[in-house]
Amino acid sequence: MYLLENDLLKVEIASLGAELQSIYAKKRDLEFMWDAGPAWPKKSPVLFPIVGGLKDKTYYYQGKPYHLNRHGFAREMDFTVTDQNSTSVCFTLLPTGKLFDIYPFKFKFDIIYSLQENRLSVTYRVVNKGNAGEKLYFSVGGHPAFKLPVLPGTAYSDYKLIFNKTENTGRWPITPDGLIADGPVTILNNSNEMRLEKELFFSDAIVLKNLKSSKVKLNCDGAGDLFEFDFTGFPYLGIWAAKNADFVCIEPWCGIADSVHSNQQITDKEGINVLESTEQFERTWNLTIY
Repeated sequence: MYLLENDLLKVEIASLGAELQSIYAKKRDLEFMWDAGPAWPKKSPVLFPIVGGLKDKTYYYQGKPYHLNRHGFAREMDFTVTDQNSTSVCFTLLPTGKLFDIYPFKFKFDIIYSLQENRLSVTYRVVNKGNAGEKLYFSVGGHPAFKLPVLPGTAYSDYKLIFNKTENTGRWPITPDGLIADGPVTILNNSNEMRLEKELFFSDAIVLKNLKSSKVKLNCDGAGDLFEFDFTGFPYLGIWAAKNADFVCIEPWCGIADSVHSNQQITDKEGINVLESTEQFERTWNLTIY
């Protein structure tokens, strides 16, 4: 376990999956992370090199089939710490021989956690380590689970998400096998507020595309805003909780699950990112605790 700390925040991260374990706000005396209880044994898995599921758990590249489980393999792997100080740590994942059997690309994947006053920044950096002419195809995303209710004496339904822009958008349905179905169902109708109810997640995650917003706040009735989540640069957003569980995940994605119409070619996959040899991709989400 690796610890980052300043006067306002204390953050813990595990090397397994480079997974965020704790965000403790000192002045509020509050833990913001879900406790990985029986409803869902994770806290903040990192999604790489895919986000969501593949059709038949299979993609094709240069005519050959490859198989990946939902959200990819990074969350199950031990990362190496390659840089560290009291307020920042960099975890690095490099491919091994076994990985090439399911993902035939040479990459370097860094996850950097850093504190600055009351803000936690999480950066995903992907580098194509392949030879000239070898492209790297990947998706990446976050899956942090925040405890809800977080304030003593409050209920789940006392909380809402407030987006920084007024939205007219729908949630994309998810099939039982984790694929994106047709026909979004309206979830925000000329509004920037989403009241959190456990029933929202009985049919899986709320998947949002083409949002105008780049930030969302967690607000509690009578207590005001608790934090702001900045997902600038992430074209998709997932909001999810396990059935009847006491948490909410706010998930910034550069990538999305296959649709029911996917041809399973990774080069054609919706939301896929492509890097030429030696090129670098970087995205950062920020959590500011009030």
